[in-house]
Amino acid sequence: MNSLSDISLELLLPEAMMIVGILAMIIIPNLGDAKIRIPLTNTSVPVFFGGTRFAQVNNPFIPSVVAMITFTASFFMSLIMLEAETNGNIGEVMEINQFTNLFSLIFTSALLITSIATFYRMPPHKNPEIPKNTDSESSTGTKIKILMNNRRQVDFYILLMMVGLGMCLMSKSTHLFLLFVCLELASLSSYVLVGFYKESDIGGEAGTKYFIVGSVASAVGIYGMSLLYLWNGNLQIDSLTSSWATMESLDPFAGIGIGLMLVAFGFKVGAAPFHLATPDAYSGASSPIAGLLATASKAMGFVAIMKILLIITSSEEGIETYWMVAIALMSVITMTWGNFAALSSENPKRMLAYSSVAHAGYMLAAIAAIGSGLGDIDSNILIVTAVIFHLTILILFKFGAFLVLTILENEGLSHNMDGLKGLAKRDPVIAVSMFIFMLSLAGIPPLSGFLSKLLMINGIVNVSAGTGSLSSATILTWITSVNIIFWLALSIVINSAVSLFYYLRIGLIMFFEEPVIEEPPAKSIYLRIIIIICATFTILLGIGPLSEYLLEIANEAAQSLL
Repeated sequence: MNSLSDISLELLLPEAMMIVGILAMIIIPNLGDAKIRIPLTNTSVPVFFGGTRFAQVNNPFIPSVVAMITFTASFFMSLIMLEAETNGNIGEVMEINQFTNLFSLIFTSALLITSIATFYRMPPHKNPEIPKNTDSESSTGTKIKILMNNRRQVDFYILLMMVGLGMCLMSKSTHLFLLFVCLELASLSSYVLVGFYKESDIGGEAGTKYFIVGSVASAVGIYGMSLLYLWNGNLQIDSLTSSWATMESLDPFAGIGIGLMLVAFGFKVGAAPFHLATPDAYSGASSPIAGLLATASKAMGFVAIMKILLIITSSEEGIETYWMVAIALMSVITMTWGNFAALSSENPKRMLAYSSVAHAGYMLAAIAAIGSGLGDIDSNILIVTAVIFHLTILILFKFGAFLVLTILENEGLSHNMDGLKGLAKRDPVIAVSMFIFMLSLAGIPPLSGFLSKLLMINGIVNVSAGTGSLSSATILTWITSVNIIFWLALSIVINSAVSLFYYLRIGLIMFFEEPVIEEPPAKSIYLRIIIIICATFTILLGIGPLSEYLLEIANEAAQSLL
């Protein structure tokens, strides 16, 4: 029988690869000819760490290569664990199942895409030139930027690996303290990444806002966790679930504690009214980091919400679920606010930020339907499957849109619609891919975004089925007799229709307006390949066997959660 340490290593292979990557990132670039003198002697021995760096490691490409290898290895380890249906526990603080394996795959795939995109957004240069007094102002600025990019390669990719380590460990946590520590490990690193390009005013401002609002939200969440500890004396999720189930009436410590934790997690997913820093963060961060926040970071927040609401507070033996009305109201406000704010946005990254807020509202509506207590276990699994499926495919069309903006960002055109004008004339392949991403975000059939929304709406309608009668005497009577959950499905439909205006606007700009720059954008070969792959799978996962395969995986993940 394997020892606990052997089992733990096997179950934590993706995280182990990231730790190895972090160590490699610290050690390899610092290998040199340093020596230390043995005390009381004149003998020096080499320590190979520090001093003058060896020529072989004095290469600015090394950090990006190490990061890509690390995230690729973590991605394949997560994929292998998912296919092998790896399950197990690590003490009483972590559990590995299909749910955690799928989300590890989501996180590592998003991080791998981010590292590849950053290679083009913050490119290293092998032999940078030192600015000279005879250089022009623009030439001096370019050379300084190259030197700065070389200097901060290691810092960026270490922070990116810390984000991945926190996300993957958080999804496996079965103890609220560990969950929150891992959540903050990922969050604090992401705050720095948002403001990483500190030489730009917009980046520094975005990072500061995101850090302040995020810190306040985290403090509120930690206070809520302390109330849960005072109530239960234990922060194990299983223990909290058992205690919740035995309550005859809602304990104030338990109710307020859960509510305060939802404030923290509401900020992580960008739910209104906790979303106010989200548009600034997306527009101020580099496009790859904005894509990471819109996909992996949002998935991380929903993992935390599902563990709190769908495990702790949804026990059939316990008191009636009290949070459904609050989540339902929050979901409607979130999707409506996000879509109407996106209508007037002239910054494409800001528009996608508000779009991300709206999508958080759609998923919160689905979770609220479970909280109504009207559905059976099969209906609940159907809804959770839809939410997990949506979070998975967001990596394709949401991140794909930010990858297109990454190409434009290198031309300085990502902060307004000018960069997208006439894109079809400059680069037809990228323009068509961007249009596919927009249509999928809007939920147009037969794309994968349509399938995920359809599944969520279908699940909500199934839960509310039978709450109203079409044979009622008047329409008003029928309207008042239908459960509030039904109107959540209708809200998703109406808001999806509203979102068509700003998504289709992107298509009009790309195909029917004249470009600001006539030259085609930089080739960025690997980035273009990823964009084309994302567009292709956005279509394939909407119809056909691939969509069925992914839905089966999402269904297994939902069953392992519930």
